[in-house]
Amino acid sequence: MRLLLEPSTSQIFLLITLSQSFILNTNLGRELTTMEIRDVLFPYLESLFEEHGDILVDVVENYPNPPVKDKSAVSVPLSNPVLDSKKLKALSRVSEIDWNGGILRPHIAYLMELGMDIDQIRSITRRFPSFAYYSLEGKIKPVVEFLLELGVPKERIPSILSKRPQICGISLSENLKPTMKFFESLGVDKRQWPKVIYRFPAMLTYSRPKVMENIDFLLELGLSEENIGKILTRCPNIVSYSVEDNLRPTAKYFRSLGVDVSILLFRCPQNFGLSIETNLKPVTEFFLGRGYTLEEIGTMISRYGALYTFSLTENLIPKWDFFLTTGYPKSELVKFPQYFGYRFEERIKPRFAIMKKSGVKLLLNQVLSLSSSNFDEALKKKMKKKLEG
Repeated sequence: MRLLLEPSTSQIFLLITLSQSFILNTNLGRELTTMEIRDVLFPYLESLFEEHGDILVDVVENYPNPPVKDKSAVSVPLSNPVLDSKKLKALSRVSEIDWNGGILRPHIAYLMELGMDIDQIRSITRRFPSFAYYSLEGKIKPVVEFLLELGVPKERIPSILSKRPQICGISLSENLKPTMKFFESLGVDKRQWPKVIYRFPAMLTYSRPKVMENIDFLLELGLSEENIGKILTRCPNIVSYSVEDNLRPTAKYFRSLGVDVSILLFRCPQNFGLSIETNLKPVTEFFLGRGYTLEEIGTMISRYGALYTFSLTENLIPKWDFFLTTGYPKSELVKFPQYFGYRFEERIKPRFAIMKKSGVKLLLNQVLSLSSSNFDEALKKKMKKKLEG
């Protein structure tokens, strides 16, 4: 799984490009961040890895054409006969028909009623063979009904089970409910459980020592208990980050830019799940190469926490190139780095075209942050002032 957890920059960009064909952003005018895309895409990558293994990179790079396998290769991947046999048996149960009644096994039929298809169920089983042996009445159905009672929309159940099928193997009374109470004691808003579980169902399967290790580090950074609770509610993935491999090194890196780490972590905790070498340093070097100082870069990330979560090739570079044509000094981006968070084709280019046509010039933040009606009103006032002058 190391390939999925630490892909190269080129792999990340390829995977993000593929994902954009099926991910829709409902926040008008705002572009999806890399982390938001990754949270949706990761379950699909796990399935791809199970299917293609060591040639996953070739599969992605040659998409949509499958790679041609080198028949002359002498090395053969090692396999575990016991695990392979268990997986094959589990997969056979998914499609197995009860010939007495001529129907699929009860738990498979139930999952299909929830909106899953055979391919999805097989994908889950390939990754987690034990899922095929879960009892419908004893495990799957009680968990699903509990999630529905919490307020999780039925259409989101398949996604939750795909992301973390192990959740169906947890005892409701002995594990799942006590774990939720534990997180509520840490500040998770119980009214937001439907969203929290949908975002990161694995949260409910982590051990308390692992969770507390991360919580203790957040306290060490100076975050209040209240703010930690808000972070857990907005970004439950934070409990999966390694303190020594992710959180501590990333905090040290941002401190080197003069950033208040506790504020940054509260505003955009997703930054702390990124690779320093693959994600963070390239963005810093991008701005350094365009004449910004480390202090200015630190100011930009402090003002707009999501800045480092964007793709260089898909976001920062094209928007920078366009910015150079607008006539604004580059210091404007230090004042308003949120520029990089707006959609290029839907927001940035149309707004600048309208402003250019009007013959006046607004502040950069006015061009993009104002609503359509307020933007028009600001242009009219500026034009009127120009005429009066």
